[in-house]
Amino acid sequence: MKVLVTGGAGYIGSHACKALAEAGHEPVAFDNLRTGHRWAVKWGPLVEGDICDTDAVRSAIEDHGVDAVMHFAALAYVGESVEKPNMYYRTNVGGLASVLDAMVQCGTRRIIFSSTCAVYGIPAVLPITEDQACAPINPYGHTKLMCEQMLADHARAHDIGAIALRYFNAAGADHEGEIGECHDPETHLIPLVLDAAKGTRPAITVLGDDYDTPDGTCVRDYIHVTDLAMAHVRALESCEPGRLERYNLGTGSGTSVMEIIEAVRAITGRDVPVTIGDRRPGDPPVLVADPARARQAFGFEAKHSDIKTLISTAWRWHNRETGGNFD
Repeated sequence: MKVLVTGGAGYIGSHACKALAEAGHEPVAFDNLRTGHRWAVKWGPLVEGDICDTDAVRSAIEDHGVDAVMHFAALAYVGESVEKPNMYYRTNVGGLASVLDAMVQCGTRRIIFSSTCAVYGIPAVLPITEDQACAPINPYGHTKLMCEQMLADHARAHDIGAIALRYFNAAGADHEGEIGECHDPETHLIPLVLDAAKGTRPAITVLGDDYDTPDGTCVRDYIHVTDLAMAHVRALESCEPGRLERYNLGTGSGTSVMEIIEAVRAITGRDVPVTIGDRRPGDPPVLVADPARARQAFGFEAKHSDIKTLISTAWRWHNRETGGNFD
């Protein structure tokens, strides 16, 4: 298949492009390069454009004979969404509306959607299954849940096959070192801790140590970006017209912020200075997935998501990336 990958120059999108190419598909990256990177597009053409420009999306689909869409392009910072909610609604909800318009106009009938565990809010039961009620506690989660509803409505109205993949915390980097995580500003925990270990950041600020967790810090389910990318390919190949399916992507086990910091110290052999800050608005104490449904539906396995592999691949990439070896 030829697959339009919106956000294909970004962190997860670029890994998905590599996984698509390795599986025999042809990715077409569609990205405005505001947060994505030209150097991350290596497995197919790059179309520069904005997801809110329906004509640009439609032209990309038509010009490249696209069979399906993987939609990653979105704003994804919880704290920022609390401060600037309208920007998130315009980009995340409006952007998907634009992409769906283009798909309907072109007769493209498969879409894999990058969703999030933030749709659950504070879960009543752990680990989280897809059957739990969704009650987001921040605008980012609200926008993604709205997008899922849009996909369900379009599946019924236009016989589109849609799969929403609710992932937990993406981490790590490509094992061959070709691509990895590079955000500006960086807000994800592991690269921030690696910055502190390397000395390019004076310390890592732990956002709250008074949660109801074993060590008082937030617990998250970390999944390697390579596992996420392969799950998108498997989901695409199993996508059926006229319905929306929702799947969790995680490992089923949680790791606290302090456990990540200790693991970075052990793996890098370096000290990590720590300061304690206030809680971040909109952060649940614990988020851990039950990934059984994805395993049963399309054989999803988190093969690379042990903490040692996550941090080791991220550390190798981080040393290269901070060395300034990119255009």
